[in-house]
Amino acid sequence: MIRVAVVDDEALVRAALRQILDSAEDIEVVADCDGGDALRQVRMTRPDLVLVDGVMPGVDGVQVVRAVRTLPEPPAVAMLTAFDSGELFADALRSGVAGFLVKDADPDTLIDAVRVLAAGGSVLNPHVRHTFADVLRPQEAAMPSRAATVLPRLTERERQVLSLVATGMSNAEIAACLGIGAATVKDHVRSLRLKLGARTRVAVAVAAYQMGLDALPGRSCAAS
Repeated sequence: MIRVAVVDDEALVRAALRQILDSAEDIEVVADCDGGDALRQVRMTRPDLVLVDGVMPGVDGVQVVRAVRTLPEPPAVAMLTAFDSGELFADALRSGVAGFLVKDADPDTLIDAVRVLAAGGSVLNPHVRHTFADVLRPQEAAMPSRAATVLPRLTERERQVLSLVATGMSNAEIAACLGIGAATVKDHVRSLRLKLGARTRVAVAVAAYQMGLDALPGRSCAAS
């Protein structure tokens, strides 16, 4: 079972997310709370994944991400958002978030995203990607991004792995796609994080977006 904690300041939203996620046979919502109680609930229930609202009164989503990520063996954390905010996304990315989802995602998309995140993949909703692009363009106009300067130094295999990380695939899925071992994929992802200065897997996916290496259709293996 995939154990999930839902953090949102609105009880109705938490109830709706619980109903959707508990409808899947392999997902169990083990906690739902507001931001102020998030760290205590996560410590007590030890979920595999925390879904946290980006904007909450009192303790906001970024503060929750930072607090959860300081725990020993922390769970993955994905941020839910209902509006465009490049500053919010950038702060969450720096704090170690593993994915971004929009609140109005349909139930099947949400359930699939939870499975991807629990398997070690990353999720970057296309709507959120466009917001990232708007934030990044002014920076790129002023100076070359680090991602762009790193691209020529990547091996062909690293580029393939980078493209597939951007689709949200887990290491096991990438390994099956490219016909290599999961441990080898893990080594490539570690190397990409070091070369790109990326703290998290979703930061690697954002770098792929900057490089234009995220254009794979769906979860295709076309890059191999």
